[in-house]
Amino acid sequence: MSVPVIGVIGGSGLYQLEGLQDIEEVRLQTPFGEPSDAYITGTLGEVKLVFLPRHGRAHSYLPSEVPYRANIYGMKMLGVERIISISAVGSMKEEIVPGHIVLPDQFIDRTSGKRENTFFGGGIVGHVQFANPVCNELCNSLTVAAKQAGATLHKGGTYICIEGPTFSTRAESNLYRSWGVDVIGMTNLPEARLAREAEICYATVALATDYDCWNQAHDDVSVEAVIAVMRANIEMAKKIIAATAREISASRSCSCSQAAQHCVMTDPAQLNHATREKLDLIIGKYFKG
Repeated sequence: MSVPVIGVIGGSGLYQLEGLQDIEEVRLQTPFGEPSDAYITGTLGEVKLVFLPRHGRAHSYLPSEVPYRANIYGMKMLGVERIISISAVGSMKEEIVPGHIVLPDQFIDRTSGKRENTFFGGGIVGHVQFANPVCNELCNSLTVAAKQAGATLHKGGTYICIEGPTFSTRAESNLYRSWGVDVIGMTNLPEARLAREAEICYATVALATDYDCWNQAHDDVSVEAVIAVMRANIEMAKKIIAATAREISASRSCSCSQAAQHCVMTDPAQLNHATREKLDLIIGKYFKG
């Protein structure tokens, strides 16, 4: 039976997960450049875990500077089939209290086009389905794990991804609330899009650290406030990851593993050779023979 390989993308410190054994650092060079940092690999029970600090261990990348394509491609190179994104977010609803956990199932993209958000291009046109951007199977596993860990959980909801690095104005925050969003962050897009193109299951464990500035009954969001709550939340995130590792199945029954099967629009006889080589890890199996 194959061993499940779970990728975790998030803040530094998670590679110190209790029980993680056979820890190694792996540095990769991908066709899309260098990832944010070395990958930390190890085993947790019967699962292989691959951790990457999204912003680098020194937190040196702005949200718009994160090498998202290299990060996801590197996960693919290491055999990762499921990615758990650990993300600090602002709460856009009164009932989502700082310290709560949210498992969003939808995204709204309010980034400004500075980010490389697809592996395709350069002579190969591809369009993957993204109506349901979160893997329901992985989200269900995280739901069970979060309950086992004792988290106060909100399953489902919409994550709005802004460009950053500044936090929202009060007018923007109130506009987003009028759209019915649940949490606000700066990093999960294009991360989720690229994971889908790479046929990797993706789900977010959103750690609510503050009320965005819409809530004038609380202090406006600040780095100090975010860090204070994040330190407590990270311990809960570790428990959720450990519980997921215990419960997750070795095989996938979702459609994520075939997401790119029919996505290429370009005539197979006209595929750009150099781009075809870069994408071989993702679409090569569909163009054999």
